[in-house]
Amino acid sequence: MLNPTHNAIRQVTVIGAGTMGAAIAGHIANAGLPVTLLDIAPTELTPQEAAAGLALDSPAVRNRIVRAGFARMLQAKPDNLFTPAVAARIRLGNLDDDFVRAVGEADWIIEAIVERPAPKQSLLARIEACAKPEAIISTNTSGIPIGLLAAGRSQAFQRRFLGAHFFNPPRYLRLLELIPGAQTDPAVVAQLAAFAENTLGKGVVLGKDTPNFIANRLFSFIQSDLVEFAAANRYSVDEVDLLTGPLIGRPKTATFRLLDIVGIDVMTLIAENLYPLIPHDEGRAALHGDRLSAILRTLLEQNLLGNKSGQGFYKLVADAPGGKAFWGLDLQDAARGVITYREPLAPAWPSIAAAARLPLPARLAALFAADDGAGRLIRYTLLHTLAYASQRIPEIAAGIADVDHAMRWGFAWELGPFETWDALGLRPVLATMDAEGIAVAPWVRALADAGHDSFYRQQGAQRLAYSPADGAYHAIEGDSEAVHLPALKATGRTLVENESASLLDLGDGVMLLEFHSKMNTLDAAIMHLAQTAADRLHGDAAALVIGNQGATFSAGANLKLFLQAAEAGQWRELEEFVRLGQEVMLALRSAPRPVVAAPFGRALGGGLEICLASARVVAHAEAYVGLVEAGVGIIPAWGGCKEMVRRNLSPHMHAAHANPTPYLRRIFETIGFAQVSASALHAQELGYLSPHDRIVMNAERLLAEAKREALHLADGGYLPPATTGNVYAAGRDALANLRVEIHSLRQAGRISDYDAHIADKLAYVLCGGDLSRPAWMD
Repeated sequence: MLNPTHNAIRQVTVIGAGTMGAAIAGHIANAGLPVTLLDIAPTELTPQEAAAGLALDSPAVRNRIVRAGFARMLQAKPDNLFTPAVAARIRLGNLDDDFVRAVGEADWIIEAIVERPAPKQSLLARIEACAKPEAIISTNTSGIPIGLLAAGRSQAFQRRFLGAHFFNPPRYLRLLELIPGAQTDPAVVAQLAAFAENTLGKGVVLGKDTPNFIANRLFSFIQSDLVEFAAANRYSVDEVDLLTGPLIGRPKTATFRLLDIVGIDVMTLIAENLYPLIPHDEGRAALHGDRLSAILRTLLEQNLLGNKSGQGFYKLVADAPGGKAFWGLDLQDAARGVITYREPLAPAWPSIAAAARLPLPARLAALFAADDGAGRLIRYTLLHTLAYASQRIPEIAAGIADVDHAMRWGFAWELGPFETWDALGLRPVLATMDAEGIAVAPWVRALADAGHDSFYRQQGAQRLAYSPADGAYHAIEGDSEAVHLPALKATGRTLVENESASLLDLGDGVMLLEFHSKMNTLDAAIMHLAQTAADRLHGDAAALVIGNQGATFSAGANLKLFLQAAEAGQWRELEEFVRLGQEVMLALRSAPRPVVAAPFGRALGGGLEICLASARVVAHAEAYVGLVEAGVGIIPAWGGCKEMVRRNLSPHMHAAHANPTPYLRRIFETIGFAQVSASALHAQELGYLSPHDRIVMNAERLLAEAKREALHLADGGYLPPATTGNVYAAGRDALANLRVEIHSLRQAGRISDYDAHIADKLAYVLCGGDLSRPAWMD
């Protein structure tokens, strides 16, 4: 039995440098681990190689295929790597020269080659001969049975072999489905799950060794069923995507845009492979719907495969009235074998306008009840999705939480099927299903007959999920590692609140300042509550965490209020608000107890200045931060400029004869060009985060990790930093150098006259004004 601690995995080898394999290697490198990426060695020379006089055994030839896959991964958009520097952690090799070494030294070996059983089985036999006894071996298959791939291998191999299905792109989609085989050691599963959650930041679900596992099994039915319904009821491609995207808590890719990304050929192949494998499945007929099959056949015959071929369900029309636009495929024509694209028309369904501004649960309920075209399609797809999800338990997963997690993490749904059902109401949905003759799993009726009204329930700060296996509610595995703010509020942990923010009790003497304004923009209400939090740090509070669980950490100051005040000539009010922000940032910075900020998503302008004022930052890896004020014609006003100088210039100026110019130029360009980081690691490179700040891969554990860091600082005898004599003001000569750069940029046409005006103000502040000589300032 293997040691179930995630720390045992220190070296990873990925075999297969295709789209998925190379991207998986990239994400493992993002997490800080060394990884080896292997692919086959060429069996013949390219014309270019032959002309150069190279041979098959030439070093430049041996790794040509793996280098090409690696290069595609580097060039892909969105970026697979946190920063270009991460690429240095990836070592390239081939299956002839490097196989024994790379496999033999790895703690985890990931097979990610072509999706066919025979090549995978052959490769796994080679891996078994070289891997060390304690190494974990996994396949990234999206649907081939794990038992089939393990057949013929030794019992020792099968005990450490399992499916580990990443979703594409691995950096951005959290889901990792772990599929144990019949002989897989539970300790191996626990070890890999812990590593994936803690080190890779993955949301792990345990699937069963069934066709297409969890997420893709549901996806195949949902998409196929919906296309058939849309074509039968004369909905347009545009209408379906409008109704099945953010409106119901799903990504903008919705239905048909997502199918174009997946590929029409891939979708067809998945359906053809899946259909014969699930003869017992109540919903499998949807995979071979008459209209769906005819539409796919028409597209395939015309080689219209989606994004990879330039068009599929959508076509970019360059000369459309009003400019370039995407036109949608006419589904009825395509079902008759004719390719026609239609100009999108704005639907006039009243239910959409009425529901659009509601929170998601209330929005879903309103749309589900709507008696118009929007309501009919949404009601149809939700009813059939929920019924199908219920029927697949316990076949594909042990419980409802794994199904919900799979759809949220794998396809970026805001609510999984059973969370959606709870939002609509267990009994109203059941009644509608009965009225429309939709079959539901018997365990759902047993749940309702037992007097229960929901699939999930809250017990204090703990969220419980219903188990069809025993008819009881159980704590969700792994959920205790996360902080759930709604649960905290429900249990009376709110200390103070106003319309824009709340101050909560996180336990152990730690407070949480939560923003909940629109886009978490900073206004006077937030600043006053932040001041209250800072004041409490002078009392018996142990520490303060600043974070939230909204869509983004903070989009910065509410510029709409700034603009309105400026247009009204309310300059004194503006000045007072700027001064309030400066006082709050200084209060946080000089507080006698530690302040830890927990940014994620966007932390822009004032949102980043909150982080810069904190003693420590615990950032999610996907934090996109920046002082972006120059982009809207102003400069940072709440200490951001000072902090960038204090952090990135001042430490260097204690050395004899140090030159401030290169450090100042970098700060000036970072702020002046409103640079936003592409990741938290990039934010460290830009100087927004310090090397002492922590980066957390798992978003759901961000607040818990921030609390842990705050207590660590408090228990270590935290003392506030000095606020006097610690900022180097470079003065007049450095300012003159920056003004030369501004002039050059203006002369080259890279910035406008107003950009130059703002840049001059920025340079003046960064240099500490027009001082005759440098000085250390407060």
